[in-house]
Amino acid sequence: MKQVFHPASSRGSANFGWLKANYSFSFANYFNPNRLQFGALRVLNDDIIAGGMGFGTHPHQNMEIITIPLEGALQHKDSMGNEGVIHEGEVQVMSAGTGVEHSEFNASKTERANTLQIWVFTEKENVEPRYDQKKFTPEDRKNKFLTVVSPKDDNNGNALWVHQQTYFNLGNFESGEKITYNLHKEGHGAYIFLISGELKIGEQMLGEKDAMGVWETNGIDIEVTQEAKVLLIEVPMN
Repeated sequence: MKQVFHPASSRGSANFGWLKANYSFSFANYFNPNRLQFGALRVLNDDIIAGGMGFGTHPHQNMEIITIPLEGALQHKDSMGNEGVIHEGEVQVMSAGTGVEHSEFNASKTERANTLQIWVFTEKENVEPRYDQKKFTPEDRKNKFLTVVSPKDDNNGNALWVHQQTYFNLGNFESGEKITYNLHKEGHGAYIFLISGELKIGEQMLGEKDAMGVWETNGIDIEVTQEAKVLLIEVPMN
């Protein structure tokens, strides 16, 4: 098993006043040749957006984009005609494909929003753009990983799907829980991002917003040492 530890303090960051961003991988003005991606996982941005502020209309192409609000809500509008609010507890997917433009603003004028925006390289270029979102309750992921995003060809209808062999899993775990996550395919790895709490993988302790990448293994053993919310992203490594 190979692994890499990314403490929260090692992330790139930017403060634009209305936006405080933390970058797990090279993005915008943050460039780290050792932090370009993790397999097919290209971007994991942890954004805090001030009330009433956000990202104006901008384009994307040939990327699978997943947005997970951790606090507050986002107002979404895109060139496909989709418009609405994504709340905490929901997950949004957008396959940019041949090209799409969208905007994202904090749905509140006064309260901040904290969101994760994640980009995964697509396995099918120039597909027709698509959008979807879905609510997942905390009870659905109590003391277990719930798959919220999966590949189109391995989707049971309960998760959102994208054009890539990736599995996004969310879990809310009580202290003392021990979990084994089994990878779906050989050649895959997992990027574990700790939203809150504390856990242990092997001999490595993780605290809030720390992350660890693990690959060349069939499974990952996780021990929760303090009540934790966890995002685990499984991706092809090649």
